[in-house]
Amino acid sequence: MNLDRRLIDILCCPVTRQPLALLKAPQLKRLNAAIAAGQVRTAGGELLSGALDGALISADQKRIYPVLDGIPALLSDSAVAWDASLQDGKS
Repeated sequence: MNLDRRLIDILCCPVTRQPLALLKAPQLKRLNAAIAAGQVRTAGGELLSGALDGALISADQKRIYPVLDGIPALLSDSAVAWDASLQDGKS
């Protein structure tokens, strides 16, 4: 996934207005494993079923937003709660 750094620098979480950053590869791998296991739902209740090429995470690391076909899905219902078990150093 390739998002322009300038775009990432101006994006913010639509809920908290915190800056967003790219989800790191190890985090994305854990997220995609949880998606494959049927354990990930968006705030809107939609079950994610396909692996993500990328995602953005809020500065407080509580919400992630999928990047679909190179476009960040920055709607509050598209957010995924970032479960503590998926964060770095925890499994």
